[in-house]
Amino acid sequence: MPSHRPSALITGITGQDGLYLAELLLAKGYEVHGVIRGQNNPRRELVERLVPDVHLHNGDLTDMSSLLRALGSARPDEVYNLGAISFVAYSWENAALTADVTAKGVLTMLEAVRLHAGDDPGAVRFYQASSSEMFGSVPEWPQHERTLLWPRSPYGVSKVFGHYMTINYRESYGMHASSGILFNHESPRRGEEFVTRKVSRAVAAISLGLADELVLGTLDAQRDWGFAGDYVEAMWLMLQQDQPDDYVIATGVTHSIRDLVDVAFRHIGVDDWSGHVRQDDRFRRPAEVDRLVGDASKAREVLGWKPRVGFDELVAMMVDADIAALRAGW
Repeated sequence: MPSHRPSALITGITGQDGLYLAELLLAKGYEVHGVIRGQNNPRRELVERLVPDVHLHNGDLTDMSSLLRALGSARPDEVYNLGAISFVAYSWENAALTADVTAKGVLTMLEAVRLHAGDDPGAVRFYQASSSEMFGSVPEWPQHERTLLWPRSPYGVSKVFGHYMTINYRESYGMHASSGILFNHESPRRGEEFVTRKVSRAVAAISLGLADELVLGTLDAQRDWGFAGDYVEAMWLMLQQDQPDDYVIATGVTHSIRDLVDVAFRHIGVDDWSGHVRQDDRFRRPAEVDRLVGDASKAREVLGWKPRVGFDELVAMMVDADIAALRAGW
């Protein structure tokens, strides 16, 4: 690793992972750069408020020239490719755009890094944000790095493309390119379209008398939920290893959406929430992934990583943050 002050470039810096990762790297003394799409991006103000020391560059994962400009300006030692169209339900409505950004965008970023690095392909360490959605309907639990990939959404298919392209660039060009196969990770910074934040926001509103109903699709889907702030540390640890590799990052514990709702309502003192929750088939996926749970043994053994925030603590954190935000009029 460099003897000078290290520099990192983050795509997708406006998302929860990008924000937590930027905070982590700044605390470690990095010079941090972020790629942000569009000069009038509505989340630019959020980034500037939460991580004001980050240098922002206009760029787009579908535009090679903009990525090369950002790389040339930032001169990073590490690149974290977190940018994607990440809301799974949206990927059915816009499969082509999802493929352009979430799949082909990885190739564009990899090629930009390779060209930028020139004769020393391992000089810039690359992290790709892979996803547990790549596993889809595979009949094996828990899922690990060697588990068959069987994606069930355009988002999952796109992530598989990016995952294997990262492996290909590592093997073909000698790039220090690693993928983190991250299982569901949440936080108060999660977008309100995601089910965890949808639940926490609605429960917060119900607790304040601002709403009386939470509308969901299935309550039976099971996920392995962790805290995004824990998971970005695993990203950083991957790029500190001498050899690049792929790692599952997960808690190893599965909970249903029903469990999520139960914990959220219990946190505001409601034991029987049946009168507040309604199911609507409009919120069901065309092809559901019923159960995901990860085996992060490799990350524990090689990286020394383990999650710190448990499920109940995570849900309580999100509900409390939404109560505070609603009280503040956000």
